Amino acid sequence: MAKDAEGEERGGRSPRREGGRDSGSGGGTRRQSRPANDSGGRGRNERDRTGGGERARPDRRGHGDETGTRPPSRESRPDRPPEPDLPEDVEPHMLDRDARARLRTLGKTNADLAARHLVMAGRLIDEDPQRAYEHAQAAQRRAGRVDVVREAVALTAYATDRYAEALRELRTVRRLSGSNAHRPVEADCERGLGRPERALAIVAETDVAALPEEDRVELAIVASGARADLGEHEAGLVVLEGPLVPRQVSDVELRRRLDLVRADRLEELGRTEQAAALRAAAGPDLDDDDVLLMALDVEEQSEGTGGRAQTS
Repeated sequence: MAKDAEGEERGGRSPRREGGRDSGSGGGTRRQSRPANDSGGRGRNERDRTGGGERARPDRRGHGDETGTRPPSRESRPDRPPEPDLPEDVEPHMLDRDARARLRTLGKTNADLAARHLVMAGRLIDEDPQRAYEHAQAAQRRAGRVDVVREAVALTAYATDRYAEALRELRTVRRLSGSNAHRPVEADCERGLGRPERALAIVAETDVAALPEEDRVELAIVASGARADLGEHEAGLVVLEGPLVPRQVSDVELRRRLDLVRADRLEELGRTEQAAALRAAAGPDLDDDDVLLMALDVEEQSEGTGGRAQTS
């Protein structure tokens, strides 16, 4: 597994966005939400490491660790990395109200700066994920015990392919908030780390009935990609027709992405003509305005037919 300059394990390929704007045959999920607008345990404990049940004690004469060396003085410790610049027009009140409420335990200066960094993380996560990650890190240095901040770190880590870090942070969010959100992201991180079996285990243990439509579709897309990772392409196709996917998917872009993932699985099975037909029917990538217009068209058609969408 490749590691970045800080030693963080990172996936050799990005499994995200299968059926999305950066579609590939790998499979994955698009980002679940924007940070704050939206167990990787440590292994054995210290007592285990000593091998005798008694925790090793430092040499008090040295006022430091077991070697008798003093801890580094404050002056010798490495400086914090510089915080990314905050545009003057970014204000704390731009953050989602619920997220701002979570920051009230902080002093005003810290809370305001953390909020502004979270706003920037949400603003940049699609166009510049690395800068979004840096803003989330800056918020964490000021508010590391606030769940929405750790959620922002998780989602921006995921967006920059730091899958191990994203997993750790999502589990921290669960401990802090009790929320079981972002299960598709967790499963996709396991795929990014080359562990499709663990991704499928997360899918299997998730209460699908409690998930909104988008999360159910995203979870199915991840499961399909994980099956493909294992060479089980037929099973990957079956997943997209199974109970994970709602019978009627209302979101236009979600339906399109499902079709593109189906096309990937069909192509892997050698059914290239069917795959090509699905991709042609799905059409080119849509921007947010196109998706909104299509959704409005569906809504107008539904109103014009007494609540039933017109079908051909």
